[in-house]
Amino acid sequence: MKITFTLLAVFIFCQISFAQEKQKDSIKANELSEVTVTTATRTERVLSSLPLPMTVITSEAIIKSGVTRLNEILNEQTGIILIPDESGFEGVQIQGLDAAYTMILIDGVPLVGRSSGVLDLSRISVGNIERIEIVKGASSALYGSEAMGGVINVITKRPKKDMFSGNLSYRYGTFNTNDANANLLWKKKKFAANLFANFYSTDGFDLDKSTWLQNVEKFHNTTIQPKIYYDFSENLKLTVNNRFFNQKIDNKAIIESERYTGDAKENEWNSQIKLEHRWNSRLYWEYEFYATNYKNDAFLNDPDNVLFEKTYYNQWLVRPEIRTTWSINRDKLTAGAGLNYETLDRTYFANNVKFNSQYVYLQYDYNPTEKLNILAGFRYDNHSEYASQLSPKLAVNYKFNTSFSLKGAVGYGYKAPDFRQLYFDFTNPSVGYTVLGYNVAEARLDEFDSQGLLSSRVAGINFDEPLKPESSINFNFGGYYKKNKLKIELNAFYNSISDLIDTGVVAAKKSGQNIFSYFNYSKVFTYGLEFNSAYEFTRDFSVSVGYQYLTAKDKSVVDNFEEHQYIRNSDLQTIKIDKSDYFGLYNRSKHTANIKFAYTIPSIKTDINLRVLYRSKYGLFDTNGNGILDKYDNFIGDYFIANLSATKYIMDKFMLQAGVNNLFDYTDPSQIPSLAGRQIYARIQYNF
Repeated sequence: MKITFTLLAVFIFCQISFAQEKQKDSIKANELSEVTVTTATRTERVLSSLPLPMTVITSEAIIKSGVTRLNEILNEQTGIILIPDESGFEGVQIQGLDAAYTMILIDGVPLVGRSSGVLDLSRISVGNIERIEIVKGASSALYGSEAMGGVINVITKRPKKDMFSGNLSYRYGTFNTNDANANLLWKKKKFAANLFANFYSTDGFDLDKSTWLQNVEKFHNTTIQPKIYYDFSENLKLTVNNRFFNQKIDNKAIIESERYTGDAKENEWNSQIKLEHRWNSRLYWEYEFYATNYKNDAFLNDPDNVLFEKTYYNQWLVRPEIRTTWSINRDKLTAGAGLNYETLDRTYFANNVKFNSQYVYLQYDYNPTEKLNILAGFRYDNHSEYASQLSPKLAVNYKFNTSFSLKGAVGYGYKAPDFRQLYFDFTNPSVGYTVLGYNVAEARLDEFDSQGLLSSRVAGINFDEPLKPESSINFNFGGYYKKNKLKIELNAFYNSISDLIDTGVVAAKKSGQNIFSYFNYSKVFTYGLEFNSAYEFTRDFSVSVGYQYLTAKDKSVVDNFEEHQYIRNSDLQTIKIDKSDYFGLYNRSKHTANIKFAYTIPSIKTDINLRVLYRSKYGLFDTNGNGILDKYDNFIGDYFIANLSATKYIMDKFMLQAGVNNLFDYTDPSQIPSLAGRQIYARIQYNF
């Protein structure tokens, strides 16, 4: 029945497409260069004039691609790679930096609830998104910690005209995947409201039928997002924005050949109150209060249905902030101040831990001539658990003419130690190793020693000095060219990361197992080149091409390669390798690319959209025993993924869509367990 439904929907889609009379195409994309963005500078700027590398994904592009979750649309963008962690959640990798270094915002405010530094992007529906703004490179000068690699801001729709409008949609696909949306918008004079609701469910998928566990277990979730707007006047406006998310997933495990079952529940709540006050034509203020809470509760029962394990995660963030922008002729001075209050209570923490921080930032958008734009600013953070941070930045854009400009930027970024790195207290019950957060390690080691459990402690290690934040210097240099039907964007980048936080052995137990804690280690660097180009062959047919070259390496390995230059080959012989054989950091591909074809058939109001994505080889583990990833290790081979969608509009009221993701059914169960096979879907949407 499920397959029949999908095939029937595709058949109806085709019949209507070829039967409809010719009509004038009323659906035309806005030029990307005319898009106004706010994330990069916290002020409204035309995208093409920005001195910073930035990508915008429009609502039209999201609709035509046929995706339903944030991780899916991000995975199709140049320079962004979705990387799963050990829990299976996918986080973004930007300019070679892991997901822990990218801040995720919805309507300008941050989400919490990261697992090992990774935020589950699949919990964000794209059904009510106006656009997605992606700033690449260090953005701590405006956003502080977690923005060392960049910022992704999801901006939702808001009513614009005095009327009642919206849409209802339903999408069904492979794996019994259901996605239902209702997006209602209403505006009358000074009052406006938006209510978005989404239900998503799937049976998950299983690439290895020989095991009881699936790659992704069955789950369902619901999102409800009510927003209220009230304009007291043209100069005083209020926004109240709430978001509620809950999810339930089957929780399964095999322990010593026995099957354990249970479930895991997630609940998230976000609330934002913002007052915008324009005092006059030059002075603009924003007053914002934001609070969010993320909970995760999970349990496992043994085969006799007796409780075996129970885990929990409860994080709060409260943040008031005030911002102002002062327009000085063609220039703008932006300033802001706020404070963060964070708490986390979770399994393997001895206590409910708390962070407090205060921050101020200042930015000057200077335009001495019509051609030259200089953006300079800094942010100062004072934190209760680590040293204060100053994050400056400088960016320049020079517009030679209406078609060509060059831009460059240098910025400082930082990533604070997270709760886990400071307060974790975990002992694996089956293997016996222990991981201790930096702030609790000394007391717990003394406790283990007094109990006679330690055989030795690593000499020279103490916890007297606080764990330092990771920091980076980020450089970007590129150009923008647009003339007639051709658009080209080019950006070269370099990141140097200091005080990288990683685990190290601090003691050994008499049982033979090690005790680990977190420390600041040496530098990591990444550099590369990103290229984007689009060409409109005709009004109805366009092609875009994106490519990223990336090198990411550990500086200590480069400087001390003699410690890693001997490996065991497949014949168990010891051989010597060269420094040029060092491949770099794990889970990084040197080459990623995409090519996208967009074809519109105006006579039948149909869009055909094909996206082909490429990722070159990458390694996940050291397989030859020298402690690094070199070209003689085992790699996951390069591969292509193709996604195809066709969208049909009927009298501007109905939209029918059919598509296939992973068209050629590429899978690699042993190496890429997060990559499902071919997925077919059909969608219907009613606009009013």
